[in-house]
Amino acid sequence: MTETESIAYDVVVLGAGPVGENVADRTRAAGLTTAVVESELVGGECSYWACMPSKALLRPVIARADARRVPGLRQLVQGPLDAPAVLAHRDYYTSHWKDDGQVGWLDGIGADLYRGHGRLAGPRTVTVTGPDGTRHTLTARHAVAVCTGSRAQLPALPGLADVRPWTSREATSAKAVPGRLIVVGGGVVATEMATAWQALGSRVTMLVRGKGLLSRMEPFAGELVAEALAEAGADVRTGTSVESVSRENGTVVAVTDGGDRIEADEILFATGRAPRTDDLGLDTVGLEPGSWLPVDDSLRVTGTDWLYAVGDVNHRALLTHQGKYQARIAGAAIAARASGASPLESDAWGAHAATADHAAVPQVVFTDPEAAAVGLSLAEAEQAGHRVRAVDVDLSSVAGAGLYADGYRGRARMVVDVEDEILRGVTFVGPGVGELIHSATIAVAGQVPVSRLWHAVPSYPTVSEVWLRLLEAYRDS
Repeated sequence: MTETESIAYDVVVLGAGPVGENVADRTRAAGLTTAVVESELVGGECSYWACMPSKALLRPVIARADARRVPGLRQLVQGPLDAPAVLAHRDYYTSHWKDDGQVGWLDGIGADLYRGHGRLAGPRTVTVTGPDGTRHTLTARHAVAVCTGSRAQLPALPGLADVRPWTSREATSAKAVPGRLIVVGGGVVATEMATAWQALGSRVTMLVRGKGLLSRMEPFAGELVAEALAEAGADVRTGTSVESVSRENGTVVAVTDGGDRIEADEILFATGRAPRTDDLGLDTVGLEPGSWLPVDDSLRVTGTDWLYAVGDVNHRALLTHQGKYQARIAGAAIAARASGASPLESDAWGAHAATADHAAVPQVVFTDPEAAAVGLSLAEAEQAGHRVRAVDVDLSSVAGAGLYADGYRGRARMVVDVEDEILRGVTFVGPGVGELIHSATIAVAGQVPVSRLWHAVPSYPTVSEVWLRLLEAYRDS
């Protein structure tokens, strides 16, 4: 192994996914020298195995579904999807799993990239072992930011490794459509991949341990998505656990707790995430390897004055856009502390506080129908001690929804704090609602009073008129 001399930077970032890239962007913009360490592809999980490829697979699925609901188009789109073309388009959006463009972007902002495995070697010190065995030692004058993300967590089933199961990575990068696919799980990855592969030609069986799908959203979201999956031909079984799996002559066999034997060509386990912190040298700074890293609202790891954990690794909100938001906050906090600025703007909604992690996390599930939510569900708001009222509206009552699609089915919920007269959360389920959620995010994050929302006039005839229907329902309830 070749060892080089220690190199000092103001900031060292572990992980070059969207989160690490955004930390580096902010610290470089503040004039801080920054090193970025990456063991795989620059651009991370989102670019190559999550957000981008999954949405590239889902876009033609949703577009066809929408077209089938429009008179004059319906009869023209009854055939199957062109699966090879969809997969080729997916490959284009992953840059064919090459990161030249993202490397060029890092170079453009003046950050130094170190390829290899980075590990902490004590406070403010990182060692990087490159693919050729060369080892660099990097020291950080101000901060080390851990932005290594998360990985799929597989259950402890005997023989599972021999089955060669799909995780989210295989599900988004597969080169061919399996004839039969078992999807274990009922969350976002499970529902989106069941939607995509069913539409591309797989016969999908979903095995969901819980009572329904999308358990972290309002119950009606999972109910409407489950109904649509079943109508599309998927076999959705809730309250069902997998007891054993095996692969016999190339065929996957899953046996459920009810004794059912289900055969498929592939099996996807979408059963949770684990932090990528098991081999980062956390023990050298008094932290537990493999653990989630608790942080304050400036994303600084509890008990330290130099270590930051940004994105999935802190377990606050495992979403790319939320991790990028945290990165902007962390980068600003690192820069402010490096400059000696005091005090930081750390109050709620301040420049150095990731308050939205607690109060205004938005998410879109790109199923058919789409499910989108921001802030707290009714149950979460009540558990948090807020005095709230839920207001529900059938989205089909909005003129714009009827124009959007014949037989439009959907639902909206607004959770109103009756003491402060602000919104604590909003949920939409229906075709095209993903583009509605940012208006709700602004209302929740901005704590816009209900009285002011009456003056935010929705254009007619758009689906956005649901806001007027929600306000009317709240006034009349």
